[in-house]
Amino acid sequence: MAALAAQKDEPTGATAAHFLSSLNRAAHIKEPYDYWLLDDALPATTCDAVADLPFAPPSGATFDGRRESNNSTRVYFTPENQSQFVVCRDVAQAFGNAGIIAALERTTGTDLSCGALRIEYCQDIDGFWLEPHLDISVKLFTMLIYLSDDPNLADAGTDVYDATPAHNLVATSPYGKGKGLIFIPGHNTWHGFTKRRIEGLRKSIIVNFVSPEWQNQQELAYA
Repeated sequence: MAALAAQKDEPTGATAAHFLSSLNRAAHIKEPYDYWLLDDALPATTCDAVADLPFAPPSGATFDGRRESNNSTRVYFTPENQSQFVVCRDVAQAFGNAGIIAALERTTGTDLSCGALRIEYCQDIDGFWLEPHLDISVKLFTMLIYLSDDPNLADAGTDVYDATPAHNLVATSPYGKGKGLIFIPGHNTWHGFTKRRIEGLRKSIIVNFVSPEWQNQQELAYA
């Protein structure tokens, strides 16, 4: 299992400190399940640098309501990408920092001690949607951070649904540069992206901590 880059008990580095300040201000929403809304989660320059990474949006994508249908084109902050792009290394080091991990544990009440860090860079185009779903059980923690301040994407946040069979839409997390959503995957944490027009590119990163049973080791931030 990949180890976390956890060297110290206090966050170090500008990106980690910036995130910690945002986490301390996060709005805790308790219905239909516990989730946290972030504002200004990353420095604007960091958001811009991630959004400017030289990865083309996926072409010929399959839009069937599942990200895994396009696994071959997905982009992760792997050791290789961290070696090529400073911003990938900076973000991975920030979220692999022991002080940040401890703060996430305090905020959410979850145990990430056995978790490995996985960061995905997403560029969702018009036609993309996600069915209401639960994250698989080997995901211990999920956070989405949005990267664009394009006003045309104001309604492009992640949708939160209730646990009824109809999975009624309860809320949509605000989309904007540095805004974000945290939840701890569980039996009722239904979320997705209801079909609607996407005006532009819906850019985000998805930050997960995953359990030792995670199969796709090549996606992890640390080998």
